Amino acid sequence: MERLQRIRSCEIGDHTGERVRVAGWLHSVRRMGGINFLVLRDGWGIIQAVVEQEEALAPLLAAGAGVESVIAIEGTAAVAAQAPGGVELREPRIEVISAVMETPPVVLSKREIKASLTTQLDHAVIANRHPTRRAILRLGAVGMEAFRATLLAQGFTEIQTPKIVAAATESGANVFALDYFGRPAYLAQSPQLYKQIMVGVFERVFEVGPVFRAEPHDTTRHLNEYVSLDMEMGFIENHLPVMAVLRDVVANICAAFSERCAPELALLGVQLPVVQQPIPAIHFAEAQEVIYRLHGMDVRGEPDLSPQDERWLGEWAQQEYGSDFLFVTGYPTKKRAFYTAPDPRQPRYSNAFDLIFRGTELVSGGQRLHRYEDYLAVLAERELPEEPFAAYLEAFRYGMPPHGGFAIGLERLLMQLTGVPNIKLATLFPRDLNRLTP
Repeated sequence: MERLQRIRSCEIGDHTGERVRVAGWLHSVRRMGGINFLVLRDGWGIIQAVVEQEEALAPLLAAGAGVESVIAIEGTAAVAAQAPGGVELREPRIEVISAVMETPPVVLSKREIKASLTTQLDHAVIANRHPTRRAILRLGAVGMEAFRATLLAQGFTEIQTPKIVAAATESGANVFALDYFGRPAYLAQSPQLYKQIMVGVFERVFEVGPVFRAEPHDTTRHLNEYVSLDMEMGFIENHLPVMAVLRDVVANICAAFSERCAPELALLGVQLPVVQQPIPAIHFAEAQEVIYRLHGMDVRGEPDLSPQDERWLGEWAQQEYGSDFLFVTGYPTKKRAFYTAPDPRQPRYSNAFDLIFRGTELVSGGQRLHRYEDYLAVLAERELPEEPFAAYLEAFRYGMPPHGGFAIGLERLLMQLTGVPNIKLATLFPRDLNRLTP
C-alpha cells in the first residue's frame, strides 16, 4: 500500500475528511482511561490525534518511546472545536521513526516554559523547540525577510561585509581581538565603514548579519553578538530621508507579522504597534526639557539619554501622540561616532537620530560625513590615527555623495515586541559575558 504524502500541521484544515500523514515530535500524551490524546509537533505547529483503541499505541509502547520521540501518524482529519487548530486526527496509525526514552531537560508540553533562564539557555538546543520560543524565532525570520523586501523594492542592493577587520569601527576599546596570522585583528562591531564605502558602488545598500560588541555588561537588554539590520543610502540632503525609509521598513515588518504570523502573535499575546506616518519626532534638547518638565529630573546638558530617559519618552510619546514609536533627533555631535555629520545650523548637535520603541532605543542612524577633508579634521580632533582607516578614507578621497543610514538590532526588536523579560530569550543561541555554548 503506497504511503501517504506527508502534510504540515498548518495545512491540515484543508484536508478535513481525508486520510493524511503527519510527522514530527511527540509533544505530549494524555491517557484518560478509554481514550488517549497524542499531540504531535512539527516545524509549523501542533496537531492532536485521538486514540480510542489501545492497540493503536502498541508501536509507542513497544519502542519505549516517550515525549520528543520522532513519529509519524496517519489518520482521518476531522473537525473538532476543542482540538488545537480546530482539527484532529482520528483512527490513527502510529509509526515510530526515532524513539526517545529519556526525559528532556526542559518540559516542552506546558504552555509556558517554567525552567529558569539559566536552564533554558544551557539547554537551548531543546528549549528552542518550545512553541513560544519557536514563535519568537519565526518572527525574527519574517522580520529579516520583510526588511530585505522593503529595501529591494526601493532599489537597494544586498551586500555582505567582512567580519574580521583591521580597526575598531567605532574607534573604541570594546572589541574582540584576534590573532590573524601574527597580526592584530578584530571582530567587526558593525558593517558601518564598509557599507559607507559601498555607497560609492551601488548608492543604496543593506546587510543582514552578525555584529560583535565586547562590552563587559550583563544586562537584560544587551548581547555580545547580535543580528544587525543595516542600511546606507546616498544622495541625501540630511537625515530626514533616512528616517523616512526606516519608517517604511518598520511598517512593512509589522505588516508582514500581521499577514504571515497570526498563530505566533496569538500564542505570544503580542499586540502589534501602529506605525504612524510620519513617526513623531522630537529634538534631543527638547526631549531633555520634556523629561525635566514631567519628571523633575534635570538631565539638560547630559550628552546622552539613559534607559530611564528613554522609558519616560516612550510614555510621553504614547500620551502625546498615541504612538509606540518616537524619533529623537539631534544628539550631541561629541557623543556620536566620528563619521556622524553635524547639523550645519547647530554644529554642537548632529544630524543623527535614535528610534525609541515602547521606551527602548531600537535603532540608531543619521547622516554621515562625506568629504575627505572633514574626516581628516575630525580624526585629528578626536586624536585618532589615520592609518587604520586608510582604505575607508580612500573612498572619500575619490568622491562620495552625502549619505546616511541606520542599524536595527533584530533581537531588541523581538524583545520589545513580544515583551520577554530578557533579550537572551529573543536569541537563537545567545552570546554574553559568560556564555559560549551551546
